[in-house]
Amino acid sequence: MSLEVTIARIAELHSVLAPQPATTTTATPSTTSFAGALQSANAGLGTAAAPATATTTLASVLPSQGTNAGQAVLNLVRGEVGQAEQPPGANDSPRIAQYRQATAGSGVGPWCAYFVSWAARQAGVPLGDSGQGFGRVDDVYAWAQRTGKAIPAGSAPPQPGDLIVWDEHIGVVENVLPDGRIQTIEGNSSDQVARRTYDSGGGGAIGFVRLG
Repeated sequence: MSLEVTIARIAELHSVLAPQPATTTTATPSTTSFAGALQSANAGLGTAAAPATATTTLASVLPSQGTNAGQAVLNLVRGEVGQAEQPPGANDSPRIAQYRQATAGSGVGPWCAYFVSWAARQAGVPLGDSGQGFGRVDDVYAWAQRTGKAIPAGSAPPQPGDLIVWDEHIGVVENVLPDGRIQTIEGNSSDQVARRTYDSGGGGAIGFVRLG
């Protein structure tokens, strides 16, 4: 056998016996699988964002918490619960005298309107065209009707912080319960600032005043 033939034969055997280099054939499924997994993960992230929509929807059906001004009034009157006339039936006490100071021309007498006038002034939304406050309930509601703040009873549900008005009495809505009952905080209720609960009609209320 010639030298040339021998070299060619050795090269042929070497090509057969040498380890074969890795090809990209098997890599393709792996790459495809990773891409698929990444796509699935991204899709999963998109699905995970769905609860945010659900939360927004839930928030949209929660009861209103009232206006900022109403909340400010409510925060103030909550701190006054228990303030009482001294002596009972006197329509007066050192604290009640401070309520009267929010109303121009006030004097010792029934003080439920003085009380809400005080709370509104302290909250930065005084009652009256010139912020003078009111000593008569009728004057509060007449002003509210004239200025577009009045909500006749039965036309819309009240919100926390709204003033609740009866023929001769006035208070502040603290809460509206799921069954429609209305919880209030009122001055001059049994000679003190007290919490009360009424049916969905507000115990015969004629309307509400929404501040802010």
